[in-house]
Amino acid sequence: MKLYTGERLAELALARGLSEEYLRDLRIVSAVLPFRVNDYVDRELIDWTAAPDDPIFRLTFPHRDMLPPEVFSSIAEMYDADASREVLAKAGAQARRLLNPHPGGQLDANIPVLQGKPLLGLQHKYRETVLVFPSQGQTCHAYCGYCFRWAQFVGTETRQAISDPTVVTAYLREHPEVTDALFTGGDPMIMRTAVLRRWVDPLLEPGLEHIRTLRFGTKALSYWPTRFTDDADADDLLRLFERCVAAGRHVAVMAHFSHPRELSTAAVRRAIARIRDTGAVIRAQAPLIAHVNDDADVWARMWQSLVESGVIPYYMFVERDTGARNYFEVPLARALEIYTDAIRQVSGLARSARGPVMSTHIGKVVLDGAPTIMGTKVFALRLLQSRDPRDTGKQFFARYDPGAHWLDDLTPALGTTIPEGSRSEVV
Repeated sequence: MKLYTGERLAELALARGLSEEYLRDLRIVSAVLPFRVNDYVDRELIDWTAAPDDPIFRLTFPHRDMLPPEVFSSIAEMYDADASREVLAKAGAQARRLLNPHPGGQLDANIPVLQGKPLLGLQHKYRETVLVFPSQGQTCHAYCGYCFRWAQFVGTETRQAISDPTVVTAYLREHPEVTDALFTGGDPMIMRTAVLRRWVDPLLEPGLEHIRTLRFGTKALSYWPTRFTDDADADDLLRLFERCVAAGRHVAVMAHFSHPRELSTAAVRRAIARIRDTGAVIRAQAPLIAHVNDDADVWARMWQSLVESGVIPYYMFVERDTGARNYFEVPLARALEIYTDAIRQVSGLARSARGPVMSTHIGKVVLDGAPTIMGTKVFALRLLQSRDPRDTGKQFFARYDPGAHWLDDLTPALGTTIPEGSRSEVV
């Protein structure tokens, strides 16, 4: 695999015909946010004749509007003055702290405790599910500009990671309510199979039968499908999935497909087929993001392609309140229109996709509709999953606001309250 990041990314953009003006923007934005592209994305996914407006290019390459204008101007001034690499790095670190690098209580509310010690590198937000961040898996084959875990890629001070699998099993043994272990990052599929096995095998041991589902959050099917077909240890990886299934565990590959083009290559179709042959299930999710997939027809084509490939459409997320959100975010009202128009175009098998869903501090909030009740137009919302399990399924209303992008932008309506963790005034 050939990787392009930093100045090599600029060289790739130049070789593909991008302007010097764009290269300046690329270098400025890259001083703050992380970017990486590999040769598969370069060769197979980006339509360079349409760049910079190609959706996969927009997904993976910097754009000046990914930074707030004042941040871009500040970094640009230093760059144009030939500031040293150290000065730019310091300014970039300061800018990153302004971009909400750990949204949704990732560090202040989700970190579990074992024997009085916080377990950095685990998250336990929902009762049934524990997230595991193996230290060897905290990078990706390529980076999405929208990624809400971008802070994993910019330095150790912001990274969530755990290095000892025995700590994971010790915590899980004390929590029989947990049924799902989700390996995430970064991307666990960046690890060699021999390394991944050291994390997975202990969860098949006696005493951990309550861990019934093993999930692997990955973008590898989109960005490096040969991980499951032609890599040196691809067969070993598939045998690991088979062993987990044979041990009675449900194996779920939580894939991220942002655009139907990611499903168009022979390599990804072969990878999907090989994974399914192990008994594992593939579920697909992605955020709705401007410049890439903010179009109902795009989602309908993608969901239909997923179903035809044997992949289950799972979530349409709302872009989270972090990083380059101002560039990628879509108003909630528009997100609802896109979701509804896309769902109308597909059969029931593709309507398993839930959305638009906000993954907030309190839980996963789905926007069910925008009805008019007693003459008042409102957003109808529901907690699909809650930090407090007693609130799961709770319904509430917010005033219809065509400019709102996130739960915190909303105000309550019709005497209901927005659940605790956001605004909760009764109106």
